[in-house]
Amino acid sequence: MDWGIANRINRILKPSTGRTVMLAVDHGYFLGPTSGLEEPRKTLEPLLPHADSLMLTRGVLRNCVPRESDIPIVLRVSGGTSILTELSGEGLTVAMEDAIRLNACAITLSIFVGAEGERQTLLNLARLVDEGERYGIPVLAVTAVGKDMVRDARYLGLACRIASEIGAHLVKTYYCEGFAEVVRSTPVPLVVAGGKKIPEKDAILLAWNSVRAGAKGVDMGRNIFQSDSPIGMIRAVKAVVQENASVDQAYGIYQQARGGRK
Repeated sequence: MDWGIANRINRILKPSTGRTVMLAVDHGYFLGPTSGLEEPRKTLEPLLPHADSLMLTRGVLRNCVPRESDIPIVLRVSGGTSILTELSGEGLTVAMEDAIRLNACAITLSIFVGAEGERQTLLNLARLVDEGERYGIPVLAVTAVGKDMVRDARYLGLACRIASEIGAHLVKTYYCEGFAEVVRSTPVPLVVAGGKKIPEKDAILLAWNSVRAGAKGVDMGRNIFQSDSPIGMIRAVKAVVQENASVDQAYGIYQQARGGRK
């Protein structure tokens, strides 16, 4: 692996643990002003000190993240569709030169295996990997799941393996029953998506199950910034991922941060 690519991955996956707590705030590129992200700057400011890496778009990065921040950036470079259209029609929206100007540690796009846009999004991934290899920037592929797809080990294993075969250096996917088999059959690090907002203890359990099954961390957004204690949640998730805390220990961190309320 190229030194630059390896070095950037080691900024995202902390060398001491090989894991990351990635904060996802890229939802607006297809959802618009998502609840909790209406004012990205206000959402991000208290959370940045607790995140290991940050996934977002160039617009939010340029306008809402302090320039003195040293958090590793995973830059969303795909888009072109919204919740009003067919999401699998995504294309590439950011030139590699701009990703370099923004000092991205990785670039990311969605692939839609089994959906209408499968071929185009996989070709987008191939093109992006070529550019990433040329400039020493790793590519994280997101296995987006269409409404007709089942999030089981067979499907997610297929999508993750295809992404890695095309050359993705990291893959973001969903946790499922039998996730350890998905990890085993994917030869690059996997990061688990948080998905839609669920109860806080369930989100902490999701993180715990994911890393115990072999994931290299989580990429959580709504389960953090839509929580009634966003700082408490990101600290709790980080305790699980980076400090091997139990679910109950981490939930205690969350409860303490929100004032001990049940």
